[in-house]
Amino acid sequence: MAEIVKAKVENSLTVLLVSDLEKSMKYYEDALGCEVNEHWAIRDNFGLGFKLIQAKNIEDVRPNKGTWNTYAYIKTHDELDALYLELKKNGAIIVSEPKAIEQDWGSWKDFSVRDLDGYVIGFGSGNKND
Repeated sequence: MAEIVKAKVENSLTVLLVSDLEKSMKYYEDALGCEVNEHWAIRDNFGLGFKLIQAKNIEDVRPNKGTWNTYAYIKTHDELDALYLELKKNGAIIVSEPKAIEQDWGSWKDFSVRDLDGYVIGFGSGNKND
């Protein structure tokens, strides 16, 4: 029987329809620290990536209700805290402050920001008990 080889996915982008492409591009660059061009808004070598597309109609801009549109994992709580402070200083719209929740395996900590169209981006980090 032949061995099945799985291809590795290197990166991914979240595609977002936005109401004002120029304003969104500026927000993702200034507030979220992304490298922005006509193709994408990325941070940390595609650790966080978006494809921003101008919506033809405002009704097409439809953020998820009650949850994130994108969720990014951060290596440690310390890095998560540093990212939160950076984004807050840069003027990101904060949805939820960093909060730690204790689990039987350790702690999970996360926070969320929102963009100009209401898309919510969550950032989280887990620390295992030793």
